[in-house]
Amino acid sequence: MKSPASASWKAPLKFRMPTAENLIPIRLDIEVDGQRYKDAFTWNPYDPDSEVVMFAKRTVKDLKLSPGFLPQIVQSIQSQLATFRSYEGQDMYVGDKIIPIKLDLQVNHIVIRDQFLWDLNNFDSDPEEFARTLCKDLGIEDPEVEPAIAFAIREQLYEIAIQNVTTARENRISKKGRRAAEHFTPRFLCCFLLIWSEIGGIFFLIRMACKASGAALDLMKLFSFGSSVVRKRKEWDYYKPVLDLLSNGDVHALEAKEERSGWEGKLVLRESI
Repeated sequence: MKSPASASWKAPLKFRMPTAENLIPIRLDIEVDGQRYKDAFTWNPYDPDSEVVMFAKRTVKDLKLSPGFLPQIVQSIQSQLATFRSYEGQDMYVGDKIIPIKLDLQVNHIVIRDQFLWDLNNFDSDPEEFARTLCKDLGIEDPEVEPAIAFAIREQLYEIAIQNVTTARENRISKKGRRAAEHFTPRFLCCFLLIWSEIGGIFFLIRMACKASGAALDLMKLFSFGSSVVRKRKEWDYYKPVLDLLSNGDVHALEAKEERSGWEGKLVLRESI
């Protein structure tokens, strides 16, 4: 079922991906006995858990991985699904947000960089369709690029959705604080200072009255939350898709750089599905 195409910040939604399909990004990076398996794909969080085990078994068999990968693949996927499900049912403020999505990907011999704006209020958006269109427009024929672009978009949208849950929680706390301040602030504020006198060890209770400003205490001014940074409109025109084709030498050089950075062991790559 699709959510409304737009939402007001005054009416929070329940946590979900801000896309037509509620698919979440899953990343795997597992090493067993010098063999490394890396993968990135999307998953339907409402699929039965038995699908996770079947996927892990099929992956180990197809890629001829050692049996030690099986429990680790299952555990990693289930852990990421549990994280997603922990946010379900919580309020999520979206508001009128147009956010920048950035791409900086290397897939085989292709490097693609891009930045564009994404409407978080459009719950009919489709990262996979966008990726297909972008690859078609740029003439990209490598079948692995399209899912990599869609995954990168979903990964950023997922992170923003989690941030929106935090924003909703902070908004509730600030509203409660303002209501409490309105009831607490009298016309005159009474401050009590307890001073310890060194002469004779006598306590002096000094009562001072100071006239209040008349306005309720604004806790948001005392405990303000970070605001979003909006890029100037005139800078948007500087961003457009950049496509680079790498030679075999360039690819080998990048792989060597990764190894020098500590990425040791055999690297097993699987096409995202």
